[in-house]
Amino acid sequence: MSKLSSNIENLKLTDSVELHNFILSNTERLKKYFPVTLSSNSTLEKTTEYIVTKNKEIEERSNFTFAIRNEKSIIIGLMILKKIDWTTKMGEFAYCIGSDQEGKGYTSKAVNEMMEFAFNELQLKTLQIIAHKTNIGSCKVAENCGFTWKKTLLNEFTPDNETPLDMELYELENEK
Repeated sequence: MSKLSSNIENLKLTDSVELHNFILSNTERLKKYFPVTLSSNSTLEKTTEYIVTKNKEIEERSNFTFAIRNEKSIIIGLMILKKIDWTTKMGEFAYCIGSDQEGKGYTSKAVNEMMEFAFNELQLKTLQIIAHKTNIGSCKVAENCGFTWKKTLLNEFTPDNETPLDMELYELENEK
């Protein structure tokens, strides 16, 4: 499962420098909602460890973290399927895209491709996206990909050194 599509691929050790540079160039963008990813990639050595860990998680079927790539195969974001509950067959999507690639459809394409993988390959029944209401791009991706707003989750996420935030829950059920 090294390549889901032309847009989403497993992270490879040879991606270490590119992924590290992507994270560094998007630090401001990632620090609030992706603090663990940010700290896990703070040095090139940590990025290499991050890639090894993420590929091990795929083997263990606990989390699925993929690179989002552009037409030139350059890493422009991350697409993650996490918090998988194999009993209820539910998982949560998280994604980030570089600021210079926002609004070009890459994230929606990645989410659509991950939906197919989650429903068809992993046999999940429900997918979730949790986003802050001010993250208009993320909410728009959820809606564009057929997710339905379900409710506001009170005090759902606490950014580093900040007060807890209410988050918006979007869900999509597998209709098969």
